[in-house]
Amino acid sequence: MLAIRYIRTGKTNQPFFRLLVTDKRNPPRAGRFIEILGFVNPKTKERNLKADRIQYWLSVGAQASDTVHNLLIREKVIEGKKIPVHKKSKKEPETQATPVVKPVETKVVEAKATEETPVEPEAKTEA
Repeated sequence: MLAIRYIRTGKTNQPFFRLLVTDKRNPPRAGRFIEILGFVNPKTKERNLKADRIQYWLSVGAQASDTVHNLLIREKVIEGKKIPVHKKSKKEPETQATPVVKPVETKVVEAKATEETPVEPEAKTEA
């Protein structure tokens, strides 16, 4: 399956992203790719996208990653709703009520003290 995703290039503290088409199974860092579709520089806010090639690869069946999908919507290459990509909090929201689990009631059966008849030892038979 083909994927349109970012690959990070650039030096430390100077990120630079390439937008490329690759097989989804290839590693995201330094993996083989099919075609470069543009670049994004987050420091200078510079973007260069090949809209016609992106439309082609999407029509062939390539899937855009969530972040790339949002970028393509922002740049008006495709239309649709953005996908939320922010991390979800591990804490539960306080407005959401947690279901109260009632403990299962168990009945304790008390053993009644019964008067036992004394057990007589068996008589030994002499042979």
